[in-house]
Amino acid sequence: MPEEQQLGLRERKKADTRRALSDAALELMFELGLENVTREDIAARAGVSIRTFNNYFTGKYDALAYRQLDRVRRGVEILGAYPADAPLWQAITAALVEPLESEHVGAPNAGIPTRRQLDESKKLLAAPEMRAMLSRGVEDDLIAAIAARTGTDPERSMYPRLVVGMMLTAQHAALEAYVRADPPVPVTDLLRQALAALEAGLPEPPA
Repeated sequence: MPEEQQLGLRERKKADTRRALSDAALELMFELGLENVTREDIAARAGVSIRTFNNYFTGKYDALAYRQLDRVRRGVEILGAYPADAPLWQAITAALVEPLESEHVGAPNAGIPTRRQLDESKKLLAAPEMRAMLSRGVEDDLIAAIAARTGTDPERSMYPRLVVGMMLTAQHAALEAYVRADPPVPVTDLLRQALAALEAGLPEPPA
């Protein structure tokens, strides 16, 4: 096998292991409760050693954050590939929503969480460790993607930073609404609503 193919296969295996560990962390969070999940539990659920876990993640919050950070990375790719003549907020909506929707294709009750899942997700969002993990490196990648799409200079223009700030605020607001929704609703519906409100200039709510 050519060296380039071997490297590609190795990287895919690493990505599969990282995803399996992140999925295991999420499953255990819903089953045991966030506070009861350990690195040893995650490694055992994924069928790897604790040493392997430590090669990929620093702890459970790192493993749980990977899912969202990976969605953002895929969103950056979507922004770059989206038709250049499409409206900016249409491209942004696709970048933030499509990675989420792709995870629920063919699943029963796609995107609709249980009450227990919402309670655990609420605890996760409130954890300072999780907030710190989610802020790592994501903003710079998004700023570069928005700057490239809008033809602005990320070093001199505020515009891409303002857009990314609004994107992340919309995402955070949708997630906060998601964990408090009763009855539960798909987070993608809330995210679309938040982005549509921004695109419309955030009009005042009806009286």
